[in-house]
Amino acid sequence: MVVLVTGVGRVGQIGHAVARGLGSGGARVVLAGRDGVLLEGHVKALATEGIDGRAVAADLATREGANRAVAAAVGVFGGLDAVVNAAGGFGAAGPTTEVGLEAFDRVFAANVRTAFCVSQAAIPALRQRGGGAIVNFASVAALKPLSPMAAYAAAKTAVVGLTRSLARELRDEGIRVNAIAPGLVRTTDNVAQRGSDPRARWVELDQIVAAVRYLVSPEAAAVSGQILAVTAGDL
Repeated sequence: MVVLVTGVGRVGQIGHAVARGLGSGGARVVLAGRDGVLLEGHVKALATEGIDGRAVAADLATREGANRAVAAAVGVFGGLDAVVNAAGGFGAAGPTTEVGLEAFDRVFAANVRTAFCVSQAAIPALRQRGGGAIVNFASVAALKPLSPMAAYAAAKTAVVGLTRSLARELRDEGIRVNAIAPGLVRTTDNVAQRGSDPRARWVELDQIVAAVRYLVSPEAAAVSGQILAVTAGDL
């Protein structure tokens, strides 16, 4: 299986954990993001674990960058079987009256535009394989009210709509589209911000990886258009 994983930033964050987890299960992974030097370092580290990976530096919020990432997967590994759109991020947190439009646009670009552009670029490659899987990353913020993060909640709700629409559009082509809606994931950044909060209900990175692994696997062949909440019961 060849998988394109976006949003592969620093170790200890979701994208890196997903790439490593899928690679350790035998997938050949293409790591896509803005920082090519960082990604090349990840690929070298993964290689020491026997994981076959490649890095591609690209602005995934552009058609050109998304096309470059997909072309890298096809050019190096001969095709593409699955896409994991893990690129995203918070930003624009705070009272709505204090959120500027530039910050709002950045949140939508990071979370929605990247998922749209990469999915758009990947669909022809998935068709050539006779089908495949796209896994987007929504958030519990799209499922229940959270504040003060209206811009982020709106962006992740848009990811939910994109996921369901693509699933309906592509259902007769064997391309399944689902999303994971995580709760508070125990990432390096989240621990730094919330590590001392006794009320935190943590979701572990390996639990996120397990959800992704299921959704891209043959076991989920009849699963599409679903939003899988991985929240440790925090709903």
